[in-house]
Amino acid sequence: MKIRRGFILSKINAKESNMKKNLSSLSDLASAFGKAPIERDNSAPASDDSLVYSTDSGRITQEKKQSVTPSDGFARVRRETKGRKGKGVVVISGLGLEAKALKELAKKLKKTCGSGGSVVGETIEVQGDKRDVIQQVLEKAGFKVKFVGG
Repeated sequence: MKIRRGFILSKINAKESNMKKNLSSLSDLASAFGKAPIERDNSAPASDDSLVYSTDSGRITQEKKQSVTPSDGFARVRRETKGRKGKGVVVISGLGLEAKALKELAKKLKKTCGSGGSVVGETIEVQGDKRDVIQQVLEKAGFKVKFVGG
């Protein structure tokens, strides 16, 4: 009796494809060996803050909690030139405002000073030496102003 090699390979491939169709998941494989599949809870663990990815639920994003440093009642105004190639910048800190209110106040300060600036963290930076104008605007907004540094 002659057996052709192609016939045997086609039978083996057919058995493998049936096995792949029948055992499409790990639970099917476990049931094939007589074991009960493991049931998993798909909810993300609440206590593990360092977890970034889970094979069950994918990427896990942490809720960002933004905390505002409380103000002691004084807006500190100082002039800085470090790291700016000699260009002067007025830095206002200690306001105790949230990000949105801080941006609005920065916009108002930049308009009245007629210069540029930005919000960095919990501080406002305004280009140029306009400390007197900034003091007037902050006092109108209800802040007590304290000049810090030179």
